Amino acid sequence: MPQHIKKGDLVIITAGAEKGKQGTVLRVDPKRGKVVVQKLNMVKRHVRPSQRHPQGGLIRKEMPIDLSNVSPVVGGRPSRVRYVSRPDGAKVRVAARGGDDLGTLRHGAESQ
Repeated sequence: MPQHIKKGDLVIITAGAEKGKQGTVLRVDPKRGKVVVQKLNMVKRHVRPSQRHPQGGLIRKEMPIDLSNVSPVVGGRPSRVRYVSRPDGAKVRVAARGGDDLGTLRHGAESQ
């Protein structure tokens, strides 16, 4: 089954503690069905001193969110995704709400 969310997409969280917040997808893990959204679902982790974190202490990092709990944003509202075959043979992702091409719709690119 094709992925309805890709890296760089602007998404809205539809369930959980962060419901209603928007962010950009940093990573997609299709095998586990998870996405990591920039500055959302943040947790604090205690880390020991290492070369990467010489001081150790607390770090804040994004944790994965289930793929079913995020939707692409179109016009400030969540939308489902359809796949359309173009006459030239290309298969593209299209928003069910409004019919916008999601391949070119990125953070800050939607009409306001």
